[in-house]
Amino acid sequence: MQDLVAGQIDMEIDPTSNSLPQVRAGRIRAYAVAANTRLNAAPEIPTVEEAGLPGFHASLWYGLWATKGTPKDAIGKLNGAVVDALGNPAVRKRLTDLGHELFPRDRQTPEVLAAFHKAEIEKWWPIVREAGIKPE
Repeated sequence: MQDLVAGQIDMEIDPTSNSLPQVRAGRIRAYAVAANTRLNAAPEIPTVEEAGLPGFHASLWYGLWATKGTPKDAIGKLNGAVVDALGNPAVRKRLTDLGHELFPRDRQTPEVLAAFHKAEIEKWWPIVREAGIKPE
C-alpha cells in the first residue's frame, strides 16, 4: 500500500480494509471490487463485472478452525462468542466501515463455514494446480 500511495507501483489488489481508508482520503483510486455485488460501505465503487472484467470474483474471508476431535460443545462455545462479538453494534459498524461484508447471524455457523471453505477450495484448486503454484 505504501508503494501504491507513493506512486512506486501502478496497481494493487488488496483487502478492502487496507485500501478503503486510502480511497476515502483521496490517495488512491478504486477501479472495482472483486465481488459480484457492490460493497455496502462503498456503493460508488463498481464491481469487476461492471468495470469490464467478468467472472473475476475473489474474496478475502476469515474463519476460525479447531483441531480434529475438538468437542462439539467447545466449538459451540467458541462460535457463540464470535457470533456475539459480531452482533455487537460497535464491532459491526467498525468492520462494515472497513468494507467487510458480514454474513447474517444465521449463516455464522461452523456448517456454513465448512461449506463455504469447500466451495473456495473447489474454485481455486484447479487454478493453483494448473499454474503450478507451490508453497514457499
